[in-house]
Amino acid sequence: MSWDYRPLLSGQSRDPFSSMARGALWCASGFYNAAARHRRRQYDSGNRETCHAGVPVISVGNLTTGGTGKTPVVADLCRRLRAMDFRVTIVSRGYGASDGRMNDEAMELQERLPDVPHVQHPDRVEAARIAVEELAAEVLVMDDGFQHRRLQRDLDIVVVDATCPFGYGHVLPRGTLREPLDSFTRADWVLITRVDQVDPEEVLAIRSTIAQYAPDCPVLETEHRPSTIQSSVGDWEAIEVLVDQPVALVSAIGNPDAFEQTVLDCGAIVVDHLRLPDHDSYERATREKLRSWVTKLKGGPQPPQRLLCTHKDAVKLATDSIAGVPLGYMPIELAYRTSEEPLQLRLELLMGGSVENQSSREDSA
Repeated sequence: MSWDYRPLLSGQSRDPFSSMARGALWCASGFYNAAARHRRRQYDSGNRETCHAGVPVISVGNLTTGGTGKTPVVADLCRRLRAMDFRVTIVSRGYGASDGRMNDEAMELQERLPDVPHVQHPDRVEAARIAVEELAAEVLVMDDGFQHRRLQRDLDIVVVDATCPFGYGHVLPRGTLREPLDSFTRADWVLITRVDQVDPEEVLAIRSTIAQYAPDCPVLETEHRPSTIQSSVGDWEAIEVLVDQPVALVSAIGNPDAFEQTVLDCGAIVVDHLRLPDHDSYERATREKLRSWVTKLKGGPQPPQRLLCTHKDAVKLATDSIAGVPLGYMPIELAYRTSEEPLQLRLELLMGGSVENQSSREDSA
């Protein structure tokens, strides 16, 4: 199982070793913070070159490591752009991919959006070139792109997870911030996810913190809503079957607590949760561990009636049962708590300007 670093970083662990560890990590954060600010100044001043893709680029990113819920946001944006009849391509680095295969996020997005290509390449500029020149993309959605500034973007959307919004208040490695909070000044929009999992006062506090750095930036509140329970063979059940049902969870994601809370909110009884390292590839040793774990649970005082995992896990496990216990996943869709109309209008304005610019270039030619 993966080590849970959150009690250490959050300050919940108060033993002498944890206190000394936080002190050492705080010192290391000073170097990381200085490097992040220097890199940002290089781009802000124009000392580092940026490249334009030739088509609109919409970046979806975050300030923290771990799972903030970007994938449902990317899927929602792509569906909106497809509904506007534009050819969309997703570009990403492909973190965790190996042997030329897609990573778990790309496999999930492929199932969600079969008509939207996904180009993964360590060089985002090269990924954009492939998307535009070889796939004739008219708009790019860059997944996890906030820190990857070499590719110019026309819209910067920052996703903030309400359950852990600001990386414990510190940059890496003392916290989980990739860059300081004043980087919110670069954001065009902020989407707060999982607002249903925290108190309204916490959401207001998150909004207040964002407003300190980006007072004019629009902020939208969203939930992650499960729709059904599905299996790898395409069977599905209504989410209501989980009420009072004993289940066991397995996940290899950045925020397993949020996944567990989603299952609890559906009324299920969580017997146990096997938390694996983020992006675990479920190789043979892990699958054997998983089978042994399920077998042990079956002989316990409250055996689970089913196993549940996330969509990202399901595309890698590719099975409908483990040790004789049915395995399913809950597709998560984005639901807006606040009006989504301003974002839709912003997309229409962006793409309308793109069409006008293209027409002007064609006329001049």
